[in-house]
Amino acid sequence: MSGPGRTLAIMRIGIVILPDQRWSQARRRWAQADEWGFDHAWTYDHLGWRDLVDGPWFDSWTTLTAAATVTSRVRLGTLVASPNFRHPAAFARQVTALDDVSDGRVLLGLGAGGIGFDSAVLGGETLPPRQRVDRFAEFTELLDLILREDGTTWRGEWFAAVDARNNPGCVQRPRVPFVMAANGPRSMRLVARFGQGWVTTGLDGDDLEAWWGTVAELSDRMTRTLEEAGRDPATLDRYLSLDSAPVFSLTSADLFAEQVARAARLGFTDVVTHWPRASSWYAGDEAVLAEAAALLPELRQV
Repeated sequence: MSGPGRTLAIMRIGIVILPDQRWSQARRRWAQADEWGFDHAWTYDHLGWRDLVDGPWFDSWTTLTAAATVTSRVRLGTLVASPNFRHPAAFARQVTALDDVSDGRVLLGLGAGGIGFDSAVLGGETLPPRQRVDRFAEFTELLDLILREDGTTWRGEWFAAVDARNNPGCVQRPRVPFVMAANGPRSMRLVARFGQGWVTTGLDGDDLEAWWGTVAELSDRMTRTLEEAGRDPATLDRYLSLDSAPVFSLTSADLFAEQVARAARLGFTDVVTHWPRASSWYAGDEAVLAEAAALLPELRQV
């Protein structure tokens, strides 16, 4: 068995709701995710995303704040926020506010940031992978410090802060959980240092089986990284984005159940699917989502 062994555990199941609808329409989805019993609900933290940049798109943090007001139990997060257009000092204030509004339900997904619209729209240089990880390391360390301590002064290569405040601090102590995206060795070491959760998309595979092979390999690599850092692998939650596979997980409820079970066998504690859209990315049928949601109590028992 890859990853930490799981004999009796509860699998947590989450859903991504893209911020591509006006709130008058989107609020139904967030409220429904809460009512159905999803454990966490996420949205993308982008200024625009892939070919959807030409369509409607709304701010993630405002969306999550609105979602907090129409939900009561589901945890809320970004999948994932990055330093492409965020500064730790200002971002810490947003994180603290959402944790307050949601009464401690924030899961903060963080990543290095990719290329594309987000990295170009502000007129800056598109960074190569090594520099993006350098920036991510500094972003994560500074954000962690500001969220934990009031009055942070810092000057690094990428960011500076002078007496940055965090009053009153997060509802969750000592800060909100970091769920960190990582597939490479340097980012995984950052997860081992700062993360309460790790999220992976797997690597490109020509078919579903090949993709699952990369997921198993990455899970094993994360375990080794934790052990080398002197950290118990059982202290890290593991999230898998099912829809990075070449097949949409909600193609059918049966397929979804199979994918959840397979993730559990690899030691994942959490999986994430996407709310079906009418076309393009994650195109599917909401009726299948409703059928899968009815299976949640059963799917959690792994």
